Amino acid sequence: MPTFYDRSAALVTLGCKVNQSESEALGRRLSERGLRLVPFDSSADLYIINTCTVTATADRKSRQLIRRARRHNPSSLVIVTGCYASVHRSPLHSVAQADLVVSNDSKGHLADLALEALGHATRTVTGVAAPADVGAAPHGHTRAFVKAQDGCADFCAYCIVPYARGRPTSVPAQEIVSRIRSLASQGPGRHQGQGCQEVVLSGVHLGSYGADQDHSSTDLYDLRRLIVQILRDTPIPRLRLSSLEPQDISPDLFELWRDPRLCRHLHLPLQSGCNRTLARMRRRYTRQDFAFLVEEARRAIPGVSITTDLIAGFPGESPEDFLESLAFVEGMRFARAHVFPYSPRPGTLAVGLPDQVPEPVKRERCARLRAVSQQSAAAFRRGFLGQTLEVLWEERAAGNRWSGLTDNYLRVSAESALFLANRITPTLITALEGEGLKGSVLA
Repeated sequence: MPTFYDRSAALVTLGCKVNQSESEALGRRLSERGLRLVPFDSSADLYIINTCTVTATADRKSRQLIRRARRHNPSSLVIVTGCYASVHRSPLHSVAQADLVVSNDSKGHLADLALEALGHATRTVTGVAAPADVGAAPHGHTRAFVKAQDGCADFCAYCIVPYARGRPTSVPAQEIVSRIRSLASQGPGRHQGQGCQEVVLSGVHLGSYGADQDHSSTDLYDLRRLIVQILRDTPIPRLRLSSLEPQDISPDLFELWRDPRLCRHLHLPLQSGCNRTLARMRRRYTRQDFAFLVEEARRAIPGVSITTDLIAGFPGESPEDFLESLAFVEGMRFARAHVFPYSPRPGTLAVGLPDQVPEPVKRERCARLRAVSQQSAAAFRRGFLGQTLEVLWEERAAGNRWSGLTDNYLRVSAESALFLANRITPTLITALEGEGLKGSVLA
């Protein structure tokens, strides 16, 4: 197997945790083959842009990154992958100057394709990799993203992801467990002897895990059973779940949080707090369903962080619909909300819907949703003042100032002369600080 110790590579990732998982695994594979990983703004022999296409803004950022890579080193090999590459393949060669376009279903072979392509002609590669081919990799030596599932078949009216990612597929449970065991035991980089402290179980539609199985099998898995096996058969100190669709969760799932290793964080995309808008979006729940789910989660998991996604200005959203949604969002008291203006995606149902909302109205509605969400987020953080939380320390920012995350997804900073990287310590929360918290390390 050839190696490339005299070559450098730079990777950049847009979008979801699945993309992050795939990029980190790719970086590890390139390093194993001898490539030196460098920052994206450096001059490199190889640039890989893992793109997103969930909004028009993501499309634009993807194109900008491709052009930026070309400017950094005009003679470099520029490879584009991800959802934008899967949906808009042809323009990437002619308009964005990509040398190689690799669709999502070929990401598992991207490292080999990249090395082979150094010195080969431009081409588009599709259709050769399964989700099991895309593994896990440590993030900053503290957290690892482990991809359990890919694809989606819900076809919400606004969403292009099913077209970019294809039908749902699940990684076999035993492979996931084996990867997590390995991550928990290995000592990456400067933390030799310490494995990753946290695994983020990720998927495009994680709640549908196991739905693609052969139902004649006697060994069927769903997400609940997968979580149980991970907690039972691995020593990972923390297990975090990525985004879960509300319709995929039943309240009995919350019983699993009796195990303190399961992080108290649920990302539940609401999108709208108006039932009429939810129906037009082809979402599979009502605001009442969502409110019940949140109430049950908070009852079963004290201190749980509920975060969400919101879309403003979906076609047909009247002023009354928006005010109903705004009031519902305020009542939900989210710990964090990602707010997006509706972005028309070619090929989706919503593009052809009547009563498209003007852009200035979308922007105004986004601003109001963000203001309400920021207030509830600050109130959530304020509730932990004076409490002691377990913080996983990630990095030293400057001097003795450390930054880390609680299990319920709160950013904490603290001053300490100790070397805290990849350690979980009890930390007294002393103050609000920006969008995070300030603390004092107790051990």
